[in-house]
Amino acid sequence: MSEMLVVRSKIKGLTELNVSGSFADALSEEVLKMVKKAEQRAKENGRKTLKPCDI
Repeated sequence: MSEMLVVRSKIKGLTELNVSGSFADALSEEVLKMVKKAEQRAKENGRKTLKPCDI
């Protein structure tokens, strides 16, 4: 994992359950995949700006 893209304390604020460090790492990886996919979609549509429709 490179840089953490999610804040573990924010995740903990969304649930009554404990949040393991590995869950936060896995969620961060999924966010990274979503951003990369959105980036590709924006490029395919000739834009240099990510928009909600790219998700």
